[in-house]
Amino acid sequence: MTHDPWLAQLDAYLDGELESGPMQDLDRHLRDCPPCAAESLRRLQWKRTVHAAGQRYTADPAFRERIRKSASQQRSAGFSWRWALIAAMAAVLVAVVGLGIVSEEKRSAQQDRVRSELADLHIATLASSSPVDVVSTDRHTVKPWFEGKIPFSFNLPELQGTGFELLGGRVSYLDQSPGAELIYRIRKHQISVFIFQERAAAVLPASESRDAQSFHLESWTQGGLHYFVIGDASPEDLDSLRKLLTGAH
Repeated sequence: MTHDPWLAQLDAYLDGELESGPMQDLDRHLRDCPPCAAESLRRLQWKRTVHAAGQRYTADPAFRERIRKSASQQRSAGFSWRWALIAAMAAVLVAVVGLGIVSEEKRSAQQDRVRSELADLHIATLASSSPVDVVSTDRHTVKPWFEGKIPFSFNLPELQGTGFELLGGRVSYLDQSPGAELIYRIRKHQISVFIFQERAAAVLPASESRDAQSFHLESWTQGGLHYFVIGDASPEDLDSLRKLLTGAH
């Protein structure tokens, strides 16, 4: 739909200079066309700004009265209704935008909280004298240890020739949901891999790569599970571990 014919009439419409028929047609169009309604609001605000600027100069009272009477005679009864309609549209637009901003800010705060919680879990593991509950470099030993302790199963990749070493694992909790924390090492860097059910981290994007506190974080969803790889190793190392874990299925 082209809006040009309607937009060409807006100034005359706002000034009450359209004939009755075209004015009613434009009224109906504005109720059904958000872009044109938004443009009407923009022009109305501009006219108000110009009007406010003109208030710096006070006209002769008799002249102002003649202008007022002339304007009143030119305006139809529907003109006041149109201003009310545009004002209502503006109020709705402000309310919708405001709710969207509040909702997005709340969601962003929730996401930051979950990322911070994951970073805290990783820090707690680094600081612990017993960072793992099952100590083993054998994936066939670590995986069965989780059976009955968490409500899901997962596979672990073969690490031979990759530079990564599996140190063991433990049960961790995210928003009171149990999951697996696997500890890997590459060179002198220790990396935590968290695996939770998707609902435990539903507020986060399905996949992302970003920083969390002083660590780098890679996350993705796969097979109903949400994976997180976090550590101070390089982003390239974390991405390599992510690819190994993704290919383990």
